[in-house]
Amino acid sequence: MTSVRSDTSPRRPQDHVDSDLIVAGPGWTGPSSWFRWAWRQLTSMRTALFLLLLLALASIPGSLVPQRTADPNGVIQYFADNPQIAPLLDTVQAFDAYSSFWFSGIYILLFVSLIGCVIPRATHHYRAIRAQPPRTPSRLGRLPAFDTVAAPDAVSDEQLHVSAKAVLRRRGYRVATFQSAQERSVSAERGYLRETGNLVFHVSLVGLLAAVAVGGLFGYAGQRVVIEGTGFANAQASYDSFTPGRWFDPATLDPYTLTLDEFTVDYETRNEGALGQPLEYQAAVTVNDPDTGSTSSDVIKVNRPLEQGANDVFLLGNGYAPEITVRDNTGAVIFSEPVAFLPQDSNLTSLGVVKILDGLPSQLGLIGFFYPTEATSDTGAKYSSFPDLIYPVMTLNVFEGDLGVNNGSPISAYSLDTSNLTQLTGGASGAESIQLKIGESADLPNQMGTISLDGVRRFASFDMSSDPAQDAVLVFAVLATVGLLTSLFIPRRRLWVKILTHKDGTRTIEYAGLVRGDDPHLHDAVAALQKEHREHYSSASRTGPTGEPDLTESTK
Repeated sequence: MTSVRSDTSPRRPQDHVDSDLIVAGPGWTGPSSWFRWAWRQLTSMRTALFLLLLLALASIPGSLVPQRTADPNGVIQYFADNPQIAPLLDTVQAFDAYSSFWFSGIYILLFVSLIGCVIPRATHHYRAIRAQPPRTPSRLGRLPAFDTVAAPDAVSDEQLHVSAKAVLRRRGYRVATFQSAQERSVSAERGYLRETGNLVFHVSLVGLLAAVAVGGLFGYAGQRVVIEGTGFANAQASYDSFTPGRWFDPATLDPYTLTLDEFTVDYETRNEGALGQPLEYQAAVTVNDPDTGSTSSDVIKVNRPLEQGANDVFLLGNGYAPEITVRDNTGAVIFSEPVAFLPQDSNLTSLGVVKILDGLPSQLGLIGFFYPTEATSDTGAKYSSFPDLIYPVMTLNVFEGDLGVNNGSPISAYSLDTSNLTQLTGGASGAESIQLKIGESADLPNQMGTISLDGVRRFASFDMSSDPAQDAVLVFAVLATVGLLTSLFIPRRRLWVKILTHKDGTRTIEYAGLVRGDDPHLHDAVAALQKEHREHYSSASRTGPTGEPDLTESTK
């Protein structure tokens, strides 16, 4: 039942009718209908673009907090500096952002969405390029680019028709001809390479996502601190931290050993405004490959990794490793090795931990600071004023007690839990911290023995990674760039030429163009077509009365 609305509001027409009937929405027949609706939403280009933006936003946490795969020491330090918020961030996998459940979820949805977008578009594009150009519109004058000229009396309709077809083919258009009693026309189009480039871009994006996923599943990343004069073997147990892919096989590790022969740094010493800034890092290494029995020397620099088999060895960081020797009260050596101290500032004020587990009456933990160029502030605090070894000094605070190495819990070599230890020097102990220069020794508390600083070495922090899909990533990235440029700079254009005979016997030639999207050169293209067509049929008409043989020859 309907009723005529009597409301005279200017917002509605006078004859507006309000209906009492209820308009039903699309019928939902069950889960399959909901699935089809969800699939259409997921595979729309709008959703793909939204997921791509969301993926970019989801990668931001990876740059705000240190990641275990790239900077495990930074994660340890972050927990020490932020004991309250760090566990919360770890709960949401912020320190493993790129392998977290939320990043992986967005990644998989984007992958599926792109595939759902590309397949229908590729099918439609394949059909489109196999179809002939559309029929010539009846009224070309309505198109955005249009021009008409009088047909010359000396040239027949057939000559004009064949000439237009030859010119358009020569310009790279696909053509189709149509004719009737009153008109002949040529329909031409080109620019399908634009859509092809667009599809290549999206297919390459899918391939890029797949390649990155393969690299993450089968590759690995590991970090190792190597002190001058020492090395490590490329085995999973040799890494300080190791992050394998979900389907990584340890048997695929290339068997080689790497020794750090020397680590050198050039510091700025002339420009006072940049005093102490590093100019260049160089790690001279020796690599031994047992498979081939070869030994080679190389230099690793920042942004110049070492390629060893399927592995890339990157230089991440560096610092100092004081050579510390501990003797018991009889003079017997119970500990003697270089210990890596982690830099705390740009001048390499460094923090390190020494753990003495056996050989003394009780376990000792020593927390030390190393100053490459020791200086003292007005408050009496020590700091390093220059990153190079000019006046090196090491201070140590000694703790006694159970270091917790036998309770089965993993313990970092670069940290010491002092909550259950007794402090013997420094702080509230009342005793001065042990201070050592190179070549000096000092007594340990309670006549336990002595400790000495025998020398200082450099260490380098290396990142060893393997990505079996990195070549595929490069190929897909190049293809995506080429496809994107193609889709941006090749216009999709249609042109028409119509030879029209009017009722009064006069003839005209109409030229028109249409473009999908923006094309500021469309009018120029129509004008150039008209000029080239005129030159072509004029030269062809001079070869004979019909000109058909010569026109045919010109199209070859």
